Amino acid sequence: MIIAYDPTHYRDNTTIEEMVDKVARLGYEYIELSPREDFCPFYKYPKVDKAKIASLKKRLRDTGLKISSLLPLYYWAGPDEEQRQAAVRNWKRAIEIAVELDVDLMNSEFSGSKYNVRVCEEKFIKSMEELLPVFEREGIKLNLQAHPLDFIETNREAINMIRALDKDWIKLVYSTAHTFYYDDGIGDIEKMFDEAGDLLAHMLFADTFNHKAAFGLRYIVNPPDAEITIHQHLNIGEGEVDFAAIFKKLKEMKFDGIATNAVFAYPDKPEWSSEVTLKAMKEGLGLL
Repeated sequence: MIIAYDPTHYRDNTTIEEMVDKVARLGYEYIELSPREDFCPFYKYPKVDKAKIASLKKRLRDTGLKISSLLPLYYWAGPDEEQRQAAVRNWKRAIEIAVELDVDLMNSEFSGSKYNVRVCEEKFIKSMEELLPVFEREGIKLNLQAHPLDFIETNREAINMIRALDKDWIKLVYSTAHTFYYDDGIGDIEKMFDEAGDLLAHMLFADTFNHKAAFGLRYIVNPPDAEITIHQHLNIGEGEVDFAAIFKKLKEMKFDGIATNAVFAYPDKPEWSSEVTLKAMKEGLGLL
């Protein structure tokens, strides 16, 4: 099993080389390289050249760290066609970067909108028709996750779409912070993991509260019909996710994929946050 760290806590306050040093000091062996402005920004063309890639690879070698996966986010399922085409260009460049980094796995989201599901699905399939040959030519695998606000928000819909793509190198990411979106607030871990089966290859660990609780009044929004989506990425134990059930089921499944600390809530005290959640992850996964 790979234990990785999503360095979002260091996204806006360090250079990428400084980020590597800080993650190494936290005691990780792997970085899940998520979007940052000086490398692969959110929804924009990558801002990196061969010199920057070489600098990053040297710092990784010097610290003994490896990249578990490269995580780009682009609107490849966005309803606007020009935006979709730009996202495909961005993806092609990000795949080139993964190859140059000697990384053979990328993970991402479906990246559309739940307010335009049919069109976003059509755009996603169109983008995949263009990109699947590129992934295969370069030998890059892909893990995908459902996400709040996306045109695919539930665990079952994500599984169905991955099966529809029908590539043995495309697998499922399960983010515990999205648990209450994945099955409409029920949080039935055993059912969701059974449905995923051997597609489950990547776990993102963070806690959250059930936004469906209190008869839908856990979060009160004014005006009541405002189109918003909310969740958290807290330390394990700070929310309402049933981690006992998650760890029990992962052990039963003999999960041996990537387990990433994906807590984003504490950029002011990342060392403490990492210690809390990394310990909980290792204990729960039977690694301590």
